[in-house]
Amino acid sequence: MTAPTATASDVELSNAIRALAMDAVEAAKSGHPGMPMGMAEISVALWNRHLRHNPANAHWPDRDRFVLSNGHGSMLQYALLHLTGYDLPMGELRNFRQLHSKTPGHPETGVTPGVETTTGPLGQGFANAVGMALAEALLATEFNAPGHGIVDHRTYVFVGDGCLMEGISHEAASLAGTLKLGKLVAFYDDNGISIDGHVQGWFTDDTPKRFEAYGWNVIANVDGHDVAAVDAAIKAAHAVTDRPSLICCKTTIGKGAPTKAGTEAAHGAALGEKEIAATRAALHWNYPPFEIPDAIYAAWSARECGALLESSWDAKFAAYRAAFPERAAEFTRRMAGELPGDFARKAKEFVAAQSAKGETVATRKASQQAIEAYARLLPEMIGGSADLTGSVFTNWSGSKAITSAHQGNYVNFGVREFAMSAIANGLALHGGFIPYVGTFLTFSDYARNALRMASLMKLRSIFVYTHDSIGLGEDGPTHQSIEHAASLRLIPGMDLWRPCDTVESAVAWAAALERRHGPSCLLFTRQNCPFVPRAQAVIDAIDRGGYVLADFDASASGARAVVIATGSEVALALGAREALLKEGINVRVISMPCTSVFDRQDAAYRASVLPAGVPRVAVEAGVTSYWHRYVGSLDDKHGTVVGIDTFGESAPAPVLFKHFGFTVERVVAAVKGVAG
Repeated sequence: MTAPTATASDVELSNAIRALAMDAVEAAKSGHPGMPMGMAEISVALWNRHLRHNPANAHWPDRDRFVLSNGHGSMLQYALLHLTGYDLPMGELRNFRQLHSKTPGHPETGVTPGVETTTGPLGQGFANAVGMALAEALLATEFNAPGHGIVDHRTYVFVGDGCLMEGISHEAASLAGTLKLGKLVAFYDDNGISIDGHVQGWFTDDTPKRFEAYGWNVIANVDGHDVAAVDAAIKAAHAVTDRPSLICCKTTIGKGAPTKAGTEAAHGAALGEKEIAATRAALHWNYPPFEIPDAIYAAWSARECGALLESSWDAKFAAYRAAFPERAAEFTRRMAGELPGDFARKAKEFVAAQSAKGETVATRKASQQAIEAYARLLPEMIGGSADLTGSVFTNWSGSKAITSAHQGNYVNFGVREFAMSAIANGLALHGGFIPYVGTFLTFSDYARNALRMASLMKLRSIFVYTHDSIGLGEDGPTHQSIEHAASLRLIPGMDLWRPCDTVESAVAWAAALERRHGPSCLLFTRQNCPFVPRAQAVIDAIDRGGYVLADFDASASGARAVVIATGSEVALALGAREALLKEGINVRVISMPCTSVFDRQDAAYRASVLPAGVPRVAVEAGVTSYWHRYVGSLDDKHGTVVGIDTFGESAPAPVLFKHFGFTVERVVAAVKGVAG
């Protein structure tokens, strides 16, 4: 990228960032001015000399990706987006941290133009950046051709001490080094300060040596307040193509503030009117709040340069399309996040085939069968597991492991559940891929915040969790999920599917793949689950989240009840229905593989499935509290839950199910208790 010609100096460009950051935080009376003020020169070097982007089109496919992992310093990114010409007017900076502004407290993708990922939970942005860099490398291998480099961009990420203290930074950095992601460049804001003060009391890592051990190219001891030095470091990083690079920048937090620079007082609070006035004087910044001189705007603007960069790429892509029309169409489709036009039809054909096959297998095996079918249709599917491929069955016959030497479609993440999930989010954010990653359900705890971020960002990330209950057996309570399904269902925007057989598994996978604007958790069993025959009309209702699997017997009279079940417990509900019918109690069995999808159905449909006034029993091998929303309050005599509110035990699965009361007999007793 060529810097625009203008008369403003690098000092003035840096001080524009400082002024906007301290003024916006002061106006909001909250925020973090210190990091933006300390990273101003680093930002000038990167954004004004190297970053390839177009403010007029924040979604240009071959733009460089920029991630602010230390997202508490969000005003740095907002200042840069405003100054370089994005649709972020000064009024939005004045409204920093205010309701419905485009400048929320931490950067949010989809809210602020130019923000690639939502950051704030420290370290996750760094892992997202690893995912973005991996996506670039994979797409370049798949789509580039001699003379046609349509995928050729870098990923840059700013990190602070807090990011590097978080364990996820170790997980993500280790994998990035192993995979030799040479177009990933991280900038470490080494200011020695966090909220509690000087970090030397709790963070004494030798960060350069740490990253060297990961296999990174480390450029140490860079003066973060010398634009030329940072510029030289970036060029040095670009020269190393077989390793990711870490540029360690020594900085002063709150630089320019006469009494608060270099202290925790500049970290997470407004500087105050007196300190801001003194800072203006010290910086020779003689402009009122939120005023930027035209010369500085001109020097910062990336609109002309960005338009040239994108138009140059457009010409490259036009030549590529002429030479490789089918590959160009496929690239366009995938970057747009669209599925092939015939996917829905072929998915239904697979569901029908699973129904005709009628196989009794563990649903983790049913999941693998679905992956096998759908991955053949969707080359954008990229899988992986946290060192449990042989248990969670996230591989298929076409899986090819990604290594530093070979690109493929399957990541062996190692035992790194948190980074795995956040890297998957980065892959989804970049575009061109639908990531799915797997581990045991109980280990979702390690990754939970990444799942929350996926939901907040409305990403098509798919999280595959097997061994979903005490049914995993002998490994015992450390590995047996009890509260996990209910807990994950509470994440707003998360669809959690817990299918009962091969057909529901096929439908669940299709739903997750077709869901463009939200993540999904797919829960599967270790143990076999019996196949349930269904009429076509019943199969067609599965994707509504909850449906009538076995209805009231029209020829029977007497008391009625509804039994709601998921996953492996559906078989118990069906067994209880048969037993109760012999005793004169007429039962409808509702399979509810996805409660959130069911809840989104119209009221008339929900009422047709769960008729008012009919006693209800819910059955799931998990905590009971969640299901009272469907069966009535804890003291409701016409509703109850068959579940488990204690930790499990170590024993074979059949023994545990009997021990904890997951039997047909207990479901029968529960129905009698509410229907009598």
